[in-house]
Formats: sequence, structure tokens, C-alpha cells
Amino acid sequence: MKKKVIVLSVLMSIGLSNFGALGQPSSESVFQVKGFSCTSPRHREVDRFVKFIDEELAPRGINTLILFVCDKDYNYQFESYPQLGDSAALSKADVKKMVACCKKHNIRIIPQINLLGHQSWKEHPNKLLEKFPEFDETPYIKMPEKYIWPNSDNLYCKSYCPLHPDLHKVIFALIDEICDVFESDAFHAGMDEIFYLGDEKCPRCSGVDKAELYAGEVTKIRNHLAEKNRELWIWGDRLIDGKSTGIGLWEASYNYTWRAIDIIPKDVVICDWHYERSDQTPVYFAMKGFRVITCTGRKPETSVMQAEDMARFRKNATKEMKPRYYGMMQTIWSGTDQFIDAFYEKQQATASGRTNPADAFKALFRRVDELEKEN
Repeated sequence: MKKKVIVLSVLMSIGLSNFGALGQPSSESVFQVKGFSCTSPRHREVDRFVKFIDEELAPRGINTLILFVCDKDYNYQFESYPQLGDSAALSKADVKKMVACCKKHNIRIIPQINLLGHQSWKEHPNKLLEKFPEFDETPYIKMPEKYIWPNSDNLYCKSYCPLHPDLHKVIFALIDEICDVFESDAFHAGMDEIFYLGDEKCPRCSGVDKAELYAGEVTKIRNHLAEKNRELWIWGDRLIDGKSTGIGLWEASYNYTWRAIDIIPKDVVICDWHYERSDQTPVYFAMKGFRVITCTGRKPETSVMQAEDMARFRKNATKEMKPRYYGMMQTIWSGTDQFIDAFYEKQQATASGRTNPADAFKALFRRVDELEKEN
């Protein structure tokens, strides 16, 4: 008994009282996940980003950090497929600096590689399709000299073909390598805003139900991760019926992938992003059996409302539903240097036409702190 008391005291002293087994957030917290997601820093930005974790993320009680390692670029020097990285990308030593800082503050760090969709951006294919063009779901649609939206090809971003026989050897190697170097027990696969899927000209996917294709890819990735006791996290938009809800083309699906919600494994964690309104979709995901995290954007007033909604959902939920309201996450789509400059009011940063949400970040975690004290 004495040993147990000593161990508990040590855990409390280093801030683990809000965490369960294996560093997982405790189900007793109002917000089990207090998350921050952003593009991974480039090599030259790592030390400044580590300082930001020390001085701004940790003091706000943030316990989960998602880093977009392979978003528009492949920002890691992969050993399994070195042709996908470059010398300006993160090295193993860079990653270990961030890992050490997160360990010090008991922050769970989760790397992301965009899978299925987001395999191009504007006029350029992403690294995977550049180096493995055979994986392209729509090779007959050529990248434009100057990208505009809308366009006659309905091209937002390219997708890879989930049924290509050589695909998973490559992406599973990338997943394993990035999870190993980040020492992570979870992986974020993106899988949002997918417009190209089950294309009628694809020799493998043509005629296949799009919901089954989407669910099949989610399940393959989830099962691979489960072999090493890792969780799969994804964005939730493709699992919402955009037409019947009125939520629209970007934050929800118009190509019937939403029916996959009844097919994919229930232990997949859903990151439910809405940036303009506090849509009530966390209830939908929770009722379907998933843990759901509300992900906020650039509007302080919307972020605060979303936090208040999640606290209310959880407070009024049954014991079965309560743990599924998993928490809150601020999403950042500018570069890390750009966001940190905006945070310290050195400049007003923008990302894809959006104001950098530094004010929303501050407002969100101020309200999260208040709500936890109230409850």
C-alpha cells in the first residue's frame, strides 16, 4: 500500500492525474482531449516551436498535439522511401526534440500523413503521386498550368486509388516509420475533402460503392495500426451527409461516402471540424458509437460556442455516451512560424485566405479552462 501511495504522489506531481493508462486522457475530465493541430515545423523552425510548446501549449493544459507531417509537402526525411523527402525536411533529431518536449509535459504527440485524398495541391501533385504516379485514381485528369476553382474537371485535390495492389506496401511503411520516430500510440490519416473516389474510368474502382471504398481504406489503415496497438484518427467530414444536413460540400460529403459511418470500426477517433458554425454533429458521431473531438477554426466566438456545446453534451449524456464526447482541438493551417508571429502580434498571418486563428486559440483555451473549473 505504501508503494502505491508513493507512486500515485509521483504521478500527481508530474501532472498525470488527468490521464489514464498508457498516457491516455482520463474519462473524468470535462475535456479528455485538449488538442492543438498544426503543420509540422520545418527544420529551421523546430527550436522556436519547441519553445512555443514549453511556454504556450503546456501552460494551457494542452495534452494532445497533432502534427501534419505530410500535408501539402512531405516534411520528413524518410528512410523507407527517401525519394519522398528532401534535405530541408525534418530529420530524426528534429523530431526527437519535439518528442522530448512533449514527454516532459505529458503531451500526446500524433503525426499525420494525408491519405486517400489531398494528393495534390493547386498545380502540383503531392510527393506520393509525383514519385508513384501509378497510384493516381484519375491519371487522365492533368494538373492545370494555373489552378482555379471551380473547374470543368471538378479538381480540388487528387486522390490515390485505394485498390491499387502496390499502394499499401508504400503507405504502411511510411506510417510505421513516422509513428516509430514520433514514439506515438496513434496516427492521424486525414482522409478529408475527398472528391475523387470510385472513378468510372479507374480499372479497379469503377462501379464500386464509394462508401465501401472509403470504409475499406479506413479499415485497412485501422487494422494495420492495431497490430502495434495504435489508434487511427481521421477528419469526420466524409461521414456526414452534406446534402440532407445542408452542411455542404466541404465539411460534409456529396458523393455518398457518409454511409461508411455504419461500416468502419467504432474505435476510430473522429475529428469533427466546423469553422463557421457550431454544428451539432458531435451528437451524431457519439450516437453512432465513436469518440468525437470538436475541431475549431479562426472565429473566437464560434470556438467558444463549440466548447460550451461539448461541455453541455457531456454533462447531459448517459454514462454510455459521456466518454464519447472526447474533447476540443484548435486547428491551424498556416505555417508554424506564421502562426507564432500572429500569436505574439508580430504580424497578421493568413492561410489559404483565412485569418490565422491566434485569437480563436486564446479564446478557446481560456473558455475550456473556465468550463473545467465550473464542472
